[in-house]
Amino acid sequence: MIVGVGGQGTLLASRILGNTAISEGYDVKVSEVHGMSQRGGSVVTYVKYGKEVFSPIIDKGEADIILAFERLEALRALPYLKKGGKIILNDRAISPMPVITGAAEYPENIIPFLSEKADVTALDALEMSMQAGSPKAVNVVLIGVLAATMDIEKEVWKKVITETVPQKFLDLNLKAFELGYNFKG
Repeated sequence: MIVGVGGQGTLLASRILGNTAISEGYDVKVSEVHGMSQRGGSVVTYVKYGKEVFSPIIDKGEADIILAFERLEALRALPYLKKGGKIILNDRAISPMPVITGAAEYPENIIPFLSEKADVTALDALEMSMQAGSPKAVNVVLIGVLAATMDIEKEVWKKVITETVPQKFLDLNLKAFELGYNFKG
């Protein structure tokens, strides 16, 4: 499951993951669930791959990995994670509208709570994306961290990134991928 808020690049991340799995011969199904994505609302993408996949939907307790672009979105997605699953999390808070308007408070201690429930890798992907050259590369930093946990060769990921992102942003995205891939957390 890839979760974030509108404008963070979750859909590009799902395309990179899906295309990488396809290039390795897997059957892939992707389902995008858009909330109020233009207004910073939740965006969820399911990416399922395997020898044969019948449905793109991930039910509660089924996700192997949650790739979360924001803390609260990781918390919201937690019921979908299977027992023993992994969360890769950008350690950033983006306040949803109820928090902005004062109708709700942003929850505290999300990462410690998640760490009690799952194997959590938390990182400042925004800072790493700035090292790569743009705050918009958070998605590819996180894809790099994910790639390092999977049994797909690094060069396959880089080839898919090369084929997926616009040429004018290729160097930036390859650098962001490398920073994520080499993250030791």
